[in-house]
Amino acid sequence: MASQLLRRVLGTRSNQIISSTSPASPLTAAARLLSSATAPITVTLFPGDGIGPEIAESVKQVFREAEVPIVWEEHYVGTEIDPKTQSFLTWESLESVRRNKVGLKGPMATPIGKGHRSLNLTLRKELNLFANVRPCYSLPGYKTRYDDVDLITIRENTEGEYSGLEHQVVRGVVESLKIITRQASLRVAEYAFHYAKAHGRERVSAIHKANIMQKTDGLFLKCCREVAEKYPEIRYEEVVIDNCCMMLVKNPALFDVLVMPNLYGDIISDLCAGLIGGLGLTPSCNIGEGGIALAEAVHGSAPDIAGKNLANPTALLLSSVSMLRHLELHDKADRIQDAILNTIAEGKFRTADLGGKSSTTDFTRAICDHL
Repeated sequence: MASQLLRRVLGTRSNQIISSTSPASPLTAAARLLSSATAPITVTLFPGDGIGPEIAESVKQVFREAEVPIVWEEHYVGTEIDPKTQSFLTWESLESVRRNKVGLKGPMATPIGKGHRSLNLTLRKELNLFANVRPCYSLPGYKTRYDDVDLITIRENTEGEYSGLEHQVVRGVVESLKIITRQASLRVAEYAFHYAKAHGRERVSAIHKANIMQKTDGLFLKCCREVAEKYPEIRYEEVVIDNCCMMLVKNPALFDVLVMPNLYGDIISDLCAGLIGGLGLTPSCNIGEGGIALAEAVHGSAPDIAGKNLANPTALLLSSVSMLRHLELHDKADRIQDAILNTIAEGKFRTADLGGKSSTTDFTRAICDHL
């Protein structure tokens, strides 16, 4: 039964990965030419903090074994604030992503309340990564409370409550501004509907709280309705955020593609990850204008196990598969994804978070063996 489910999941996986055919994420002609000729493609790599360098090494090892034509351009988080970015991310590292158009990012930890920009917020703002796309699907052979979960969350990535506009009105009173614009809302809605059509999805659900925030979330819904009219073949619905959470927990099959403003997307995408086993199993990719794609592991940096060879590299590996599909290296992506899912389904080598006792090294080696 597990092997049959695995074949079914692998057979439909192309419906769950970022497509380079979207007008919101076109692959540059140069990159397309490189892909077709299998010449080395330069990709920016942020190993990140904590367990980041360990799981990034797993990706590099699997890519070497699969003979993926990638050359990594590595950039690390700085130790001082860069005045151009107002964060520990250097301007040179951002320029690397702009130049290469594609990147892979491990977990990055931002110290809380230190008066500088979040590292992830800096990346989204400076690179204009307007959509975060997270496929959440049940993995064959790894049992959770839910079976056959198959969801796509598409999160507006640049504004909302995460606009970073906060100030103290008077002592003891702090104000945070929620920004919703027509341009950003139309852009992410268009991406969501195009994604649904391109990947054979039947329904798009706009998640909101317009019953309370009538102007901000109301504008977001107005934009979604406007875009929905251009896609009559896609069923469109609107669901209040709190009701959405309840429905997801009761029956995830009620949803297909979910599109939402920034904060709601942060919450809902993590909830969906919990349905399939956690953030350690969930791929993620950020899409920006001009063809930029930054795949990432969205889990934390886990400093408590850093350097102990205990981390699970699955999320970063599956995110790297999304990156390969963006580069149209579908054969390589299929091989690596097949090896990851087969390793987990087989059950002989699993890290502690998956109920096993394998080290990061052993788990990575098992994936390489399945290649």
